Amino acid sequence: MATEVVTLAGGCFWCLQPLFQELRGVEKADVGYSGGKVPNPTYEQVCTDRTGHAEAVQITFDSGVISKEDLLRVFFTVHDPTTLNRQGADFGTHYRSAVFYRSPEQKTAAERMIAEIGQAGIWDRPFVTELTSFQTFYRAEEYHQDYFAKNPNAGYCRAVIAPKVTKFRKQFREALKK
Repeated sequence: MATEVVTLAGGCFWCLQPLFQELRGVEKADVGYSGGKVPNPTYEQVCTDRTGHAEAVQITFDSGVISKEDLLRVFFTVHDPTTLNRQGADFGTHYRSAVFYRSPEQKTAAERMIAEIGQAGIWDRPFVTELTSFQTFYRAEEYHQDYFAKNPNAGYCRAVIAPKVTKFRKQFREALKK
């Protein structure tokens, strides 16, 4: 088994975590904060946009089962990497699109997927995804972990996350855990 870790930010972490958790080869996906300057930030601090952190998902995966390219292909398809500091109605620098790469190979893979998806015309605007060397990841408070699974009837979950999960399951059904 070839375990690898990647940290990705693409808007609300509640929306990304359930998607990655369903992919074959993903061992775990934790939500938290990355890319900022304040140590051990709280959710409330991150939401002020003064910490520099983005809401992120740290994904541990078996690269023998799912490649970093396939993981990134999913990432660049399930969020809009062309909107600066925004995903849908959610806005602020903590909702930015970012890949916090841990190696030159992860950076190269992200650059390759940006070029590939850009050429495929999935998005009609240029990518604004930040490619930044990974520094640290602060795991979010426990109530944020598995938020969608724990709160499927919450308004945001029903209106925003559930439709995204449904679309994801149709689009990536071949890559899902059985």
